[in-house]
Amino acid sequence: MNIHRNKIISLIKKERVVTSSEIANKFDLSWNTAEKYLLELVIESKIIKIKKMGVNLWLIK
Repeated sequence: MNIHRNKIISLIKKERVVTSSEIANKFDLSWNTAEKYLLELVIESKIIKIKKMGVNLWLIK
C-alpha cells in the first residue's frame, strides 16, 4: 500500500472527519492526487465519503 494512503488513514482516524483539501495540504499533494487516493480507499472499503454542500468529507468506515 502506498505510504501516503497509510498516512491518510492514520490522519482520518485521528481527526475523525477530513476534507480532500485538508489531505492535499497536509501531505503536499495536488487536490486531484489526494482525491484519487481517497477514492481508492473508498473502493477498498477502508473509508467512506459524504458529500455535504459541495465538499467531500471523508471518515473511517
